[in-house]
Amino acid sequence: MSGPLEGIKVVDCTTWLQGPFAATLLGDLGAEVIKIEQRGVGDPLRGYLVGHYQEYQRNVPYRSINRNKRGVALDLRKQQGKEIVYQLIKKSDVFMHNLRPQAAKKLGLDYDALSSLNPRLVYAQASGWGLKGPESERAVFDAAAAARTGLMSILGEKGAAEPKYNQNIALCDMAGGLCLTMGILAALQARERIGRGQMVDTSVFGSTLTLAAWPTARALGYGEEPLGPPRTEARNPLYNSYKCADGEWIYLVMLQFDRHWSAFCEALGIKELEKDPRFKNLEAILQHTTELIPILDRVFATRPRAEWMRILDEQGLFYAPIKKLCDLANDPQAMANDYIVEFNNPAYGPEKMVGFPYNFSKTPASIRRPCPEFGQHTEEVLQELDYTWDDITKFKEEEVI
Repeated sequence: MSGPLEGIKVVDCTTWLQGPFAATLLGDLGAEVIKIEQRGVGDPLRGYLVGHYQEYQRNVPYRSINRNKRGVALDLRKQQGKEIVYQLIKKSDVFMHNLRPQAAKKLGLDYDALSSLNPRLVYAQASGWGLKGPESERAVFDAAAAARTGLMSILGEKGAAEPKYNQNIALCDMAGGLCLTMGILAALQARERIGRGQMVDTSVFGSTLTLAAWPTARALGYGEEPLGPPRTEARNPLYNSYKCADGEWIYLVMLQFDRHWSAFCEALGIKELEKDPRFKNLEAILQHTTELIPILDRVFATRPRAEWMRILDEQGLFYAPIKKLCDLANDPQAMANDYIVEFNNPAYGPEKMVGFPYNFSKTPASIRRPCPEFGQHTEEVLQELDYTWDDITKFKEEEVI
């Protein structure tokens, strides 16, 4: 079965993470995606992982973020390279780029130029800081957005000596890609009503603010930074992490202390604490949290995590094991829902990667193509645009492709 976006054609002229991730999400949903890369340069992320470059063969994250695409390599600085893009635009539904506004205009890839060729085109710009304001031309990377939005400042604990943010997670870029995808889908839907395309811009900055809407709303409303206390001082000990006898951690997620306290005491074999005046309700707990947490630390340290999970399940209590990312490779819940999928890459063999966060009963998402090698489908796409082999040979000689 085909995906819900079958028949939608996307020209992906993005690099790094935000834009390519959005284009891949569209490809997973059935859209035909053509990834255009600068001849002789390519997407910088092909050989890059945080802190160092490495050979493409080992760069599984890049392949995951660029699956379900065909690859074309063009020199966009040459007029003939631009003309090829223009021919693609005339037959496409979506054009995506993450160039800075002036760079896009200089290349002839601005909204006015492309929408004049195809009035139904959805022109999607993955910007850094938004198209308006004094920093609209400033470059952005994931950690910059985490710093500027305040996200970096709230990921640590109160009293921490320095901001905490792991640049390997690329959380802001991923948020930007999700918001860009949502904007494109909305613009495609609007096109069905108004008969025309439009420009869509979502920035890493704005998307990260949206991702952090809950803590940001608290800061804007109350004028306070919502930093959490150390786990040894958690306001609600039933919403906290604990180390088990086997060294594994478990996170309790019972926000309603009064609702769960009795069953929790029963499960842990600490019924004597249920009526303890220090812990009888949440109001009392707030005054004695640093006394209860060490008690729970000692109790959880008496059994391995799997046993505690069984005990908590029997009482219907809420928790989650704190797992490592590598554990997801065999997580039965993730595999059952296609949140983690295995794809047999013809060049590299079976690869597990993040799958799809949604499920469609009639038009499921799928991985149909591996990430393209650099320029792999250039000739194929040019032929579809009615260029002849003589044209293609000439383009090679002139270093257009």
